[in-house]
Amino acid sequence: MSWFVRKDKGIQTPTELKREAPDGLWYQCPNCKKVMHTREHKLNAYTCVHCNYHEKIGSEAYFSILFDENEFTELDENMTSGDPLKFVDTKAYPDRIKTTIAKTGLKDAVRTAHGPVNGRTVTMAVMDFNFIGGSMGSVVGEKIARAIDHAIRNKTPFLMVSRSGGARMMEAGFSLMQMAKTSAKLALLSEAKLPYVSLLTDPTTGGVTASYAMLGDFNIAEPEALIGFAGPRVIRETIGKDLPKGFQSAEFVLDHGFLDFIVDRKDLKEKLTNLFRMLE
Repeated sequence: MSWFVRKDKGIQTPTELKREAPDGLWYQCPNCKKVMHTREHKLNAYTCVHCNYHEKIGSEAYFSILFDENEFTELDENMTSGDPLKFVDTKAYPDRIKTTIAKTGLKDAVRTAHGPVNGRTVTMAVMDFNFIGGSMGSVVGEKIARAIDHAIRNKTPFLMVSRSGGARMMEAGFSLMQMAKTSAKLALLSEAKLPYVSLLTDPTTGGVTASYAMLGDFNIAEPEALIGFAGPRVIRETIGKDLPKGFQSAEFVLDHGFLDFIVDRKDLKEKLTNLFRMLE
């Protein structure tokens, strides 16, 4: 039985012949903890193939999912924030902006673009939570307003994908005025009889929820997205009571009449095409 006995101790494979899995090859779902191939996860619209958990994604991913062949023209891509209030917290606001731009590769918390979606030209604005919590400042409001103007000029449907913690405190009243500005622009879109669909993703809170996110001809959401004005912790501490199970989830908000329906991200492109066709 000598063939069961290891004659040489240790691993004999030379280092140069060892094969390691490259970084980013596998994705572990934060919900069910199961592992899948990163490519499989991406092809499944960044949702878990085991439990259907919807990974939090930003504008780059949504553009690739929605635009045909990922072909689009970005609008106002180099617009960046000023510092109207000379705001300083742990660092000066301009320094925070520069640091976040360098870290994320984004210029602000929203990107706007137009391109074909199942052959139909659509103008859309998609928020990025990685940029200061997706907060709504002057640039976010202005870019959304200009995207709506583009939709009106070119007579295209408008899609808003929201993911935000609310208004940007570093711009105070300037950020709050974006609620009024974007709402007024959406009124003009309605007068032009052009479709507007608002998609709420996880999380959509604060002044964003109180303005353009809830003003769609159809207000839809992804499964289990957190949707509300104040967060659950703030509400719980304010009223001093435990909140209902699933409070402020998309399913809870749907049951209470604030959403039209919940859509799986894998079906989003087809659903949007059908909605825009209905609204024409």
